Amino acid sequence: MMLTEETAVPTAALPVEAFKAHLRLGTGFAEGSLQDAVLESFLRAALSAIEARTGKILIERDFSWSLTKWRDETGQALPVAPVSAVSSVTYYNRNDEADVLAANYYKLVQDMQRPRLCPVASVLPCVPSNGSVKMRFTAGFGPNWDDLPGDIAQAVLLLAAYYYEYRNETSVGEGYMPFGVSSLIERYRTVRLFAGAGQ
Repeated sequence: MMLTEETAVPTAALPVEAFKAHLRLGTGFAEGSLQDAVLESFLRAALSAIEARTGKILIERDFSWSLTKWRDETGQALPVAPVSAVSSVTYYNRNDEADVLAANYYKLVQDMQRPRLCPVASVLPCVPSNGSVKMRFTAGFGPNWDDLPGDIAQAVLLLAAYYYEYRNETSVGEGYMPFGVSSLIERYRTVRLFAGAGQ
């Protein structure tokens, strides 16, 4: 399985000015935009960390996901949420020859925790032996910062501020997330009821 981010979060979607206000940085100076690149990097790092922790894509963008077989031919759970559209499902045989599955063979079942690609009939067509299937889809709460739920937006600002304040600190453990951030994102984390289910 391989998940690939096909498009990046556009700079215009990042709340740099709101982050400056959160940090209480001075405004009105000629060099007011001097730190914008640094602040943007911390916002991107915070977005990425929260997406990894929750399995939720925050700012909308396009992805592709490749599999060598379906986990469940009656409905394949997608690796991230929320998913707004599946743009294509393409099968590849052992010679890497492509065969696009007609859109009327499948449907997207939207879900905030575990969206699924489901067949319109009984099962999804089998993946060719020694081949693969690639799905292209769009995921995220929306294209703009204002599309994020308030608690997740606050968590991103808090985590970005933490990264900014402790940017020279090397003693903090890898993957550490401040308690306030963890509390805000807890309800968005995907609950796995048993090993391997629907992944």
